Amino acid sequence: MGDDLPRTADVVVIGAGIVGCSVAFHLAAAGAGAVLVLDREDAVGRGSTGACAGGFRQQFTSEVNIRLSQASVPMILRFTEEHGIPVDVSQDGYLFLVSDAAAWAGFLSAVELQRSLGVEVEVLEPGAVGALVPGIDTRGLVGATFGPNDGIADPAALTQGYATLARRAGANFALETPVTAIEVDRSGALTGLRTSGGAVAASAVVLAAGAWSGALAATAGIELPIEPVPRVVVTTGAFPGAPQRRTLVIDAASSFYFHREGDGVLMGMGGHDATTFDTTVDERFVNEELVPRAVAVFPPLAEAGIHSRWAGLYEMTPDRLPIVGPAPVDGLWIAAGFSGHGFQHGPIVGKVIAESITGATASVDLSALSLRRFGTGDLTSEGHVV
Repeated sequence: MGDDLPRTADVVVIGAGIVGCSVAFHLAAAGAGAVLVLDREDAVGRGSTGACAGGFRQQFTSEVNIRLSQASVPMILRFTEEHGIPVDVSQDGYLFLVSDAAAWAGFLSAVELQRSLGVEVEVLEPGAVGALVPGIDTRGLVGATFGPNDGIADPAALTQGYATLARRAGANFALETPVTAIEVDRSGALTGLRTSGGAVAASAVVLAAGAWSGALAATAGIELPIEPVPRVVVTTGAFPGAPQRRTLVIDAASSFYFHREGDGVLMGMGGHDATTFDTTVDERFVNEELVPRAVAVFPPLAEAGIHSRWAGLYEMTPDRLPIVGPAPVDGLWIAAGFSGHGFQHGPIVGKVIAESITGATASVDLSALSLRRFGTGDLTSEGHVV
């Protein structure tokens, strides 16, 4: 950036993914003063957001994630109507396939929690699974859970939409401007940032840099338990038996998932979860683990050819829940560590962070997501991580 970089701002947001763009819009719309968004990439949504599958759901095992979805999903569904910016949304549900009796008991317990909080979720027999998504191998299934109101949205369009709204409300974006340090004075209060283009003074900073948040927090003397974990995504070309619905199907035993994308499918699966920033696609994993599992779950995929593949970073915390709220440094807020759920929760988290900074009443109580929980050991892990 250089000389074009503003030297002061009221609030600086680090990260131009879905979370950062939502934060920027809600801050600017609330009249929070001069809002500046910084990102290392040359366009918004080029980090984890740009590599994600775009799913949204309410089928979680933790109450806080369910509450987040209940507030955030309607924001996704109404985005085009409310803001006039097109975002492709398909609401064909999430289907979890379970083949282990012990795991099934856990899923049924999660269904009880979900229903107690007002989530519509169905418990299906194997025969009903085959009727819902023809082609799934139902042999060995104990059952499945189906959230009819879950679905898929376009990550790029939603992120660009929030960036457009933020700019309209007066926020500035400085792309290709990596942040190198968060600056703190001797009293422990935030003073601003150092970037590749120079220093920026600010009274408030929101750290929404995804998998890179831990390293940046360390420059302010804060330990964030966030690790980068690469996950591979593969798309196929057209093939006979491709699913008609865009239902996102998850094999609970392996975390393999797929949904219709164009004339083929988009699919992915957790691997050995190595901690690294390297997003080189592991071809051995794709060919020897992901593809065989894909064919076992959905046999018609045996006739599909791979169209594209890429890897993105999950920002994993030990309990697989995000860290959202004020940091131990006065003036610094954190919104990171979403463990694969940042896209769907970005809209509401951006709103709640803005409410916290401006002193407004929080739309959702996110106190359970405070960084302090790792010091007290008061952890409630999320079990449905895909």
